[in-house]
Parts: sequence; structure tokens; C-alpha cells
Amino acid sequence: MTRRPVTSEETGATAQDLSDAAIWAAVGEVADPEVPVLTIADLGVLREVRHEGDQVVVTITPTYSGCPAMDLIRHEVELTLNHLGVDGRVETVLSPAWTTDWMSEAGKAKLTEYGIAPPTGTRAMGGPVAVSLTIRCPLCGSPDTTELSRFGSTACKSLWRCTACREPFDHFKTI
Repeated sequence: MTRRPVTSEETGATAQDLSDAAIWAAVGEVADPEVPVLTIADLGVLREVRHEGDQVVVTITPTYSGCPAMDLIRHEVELTLNHLGVDGRVETVLSPAWTTDWMSEAGKAKLTEYGIAPPTGTRAMGGPVAVSLTIRCPLCGSPDTTELSRFGSTACKSLWRCTACREPFDHFKTI
């Protein structure tokens, strides 16, 4: 569910009056269609907002190349810019590649509250990804969990089950 940004008509501002930070704040509220509790700012998919003359350029990076959510995210960002009365365009940048290190701590907390175990490791630039042998259950907190499938409901999640509470849950993979 996309949160409605405040319009320039409501604030009395013109498109030229809106700072990059104000545009970032509005565009950053676009929800991820696959995990709607997260915004593109929470995910780190929103990379940059800048002015090029009278036009605003919003740069986004997909969680992985070929991510099917990117078309909808692009559309929602364009709608937000239009709603603000801003002439803008959206650029998709693949390099550097997105990593879960770009996720905000608030976003990781939202995942847990939503019932998805957040990514647990960090990725050193160019180095290996640390893999946990167990993932803490987001429902009861138990570390007594088992991976059922490396592939979950989306490519960025895996399916786990908690041995303590017996509930299945998704884990957002560390990438």
C-alpha cells in the first residue's frame, strides 16, 4: 500500500521550492510491492534524488537484476513526482549492485514485526557473505529453526520453520 505524499498544493510550494530532501522524503515512502511493510527508502532501493536543471532525477537500484517489482516501483515513483507537481524521471542503476547492507535498521525492525526474519549478516565489499547456520524466529525469538527451502515466496527470501513454536516464516536473505 503506497502512502500518500503531501502535495505541493497542500504545502503551497512550487516544484522549484521543493528540495531534494523533501522529494526524497515523499518518494522514499513508496512501498515495496513484494513486502509492503517496507518502503523503498527502508530497503535502500532509493539511491539518489538530484536536480538536473528544472528536472528531478530519482535513481533506484533493484534488489536483484530482473526484479519484477521494479516496474511497479518506477510507476509509483513517477506518480509521486507527478503528485508533487515535479517534472522528473526515474533512472535504474545496476552498479553498484544492491546489498542488504543498504537496508535501514528501521526496515529490518519492520520485517521482524511483520513476521519475516531480517537479513542477519553483512557483506564486506567484494567479500563473501557471512551465512548463519540458524535464523532467529521472528514470531517467538527462538534460534531453534530449520531452513525448509532456500527459495521462498520471492527470490530474496528463503522459507524456514521454527522448531519451538512450529510456525513457518520467511527469511530475507543476506545478499
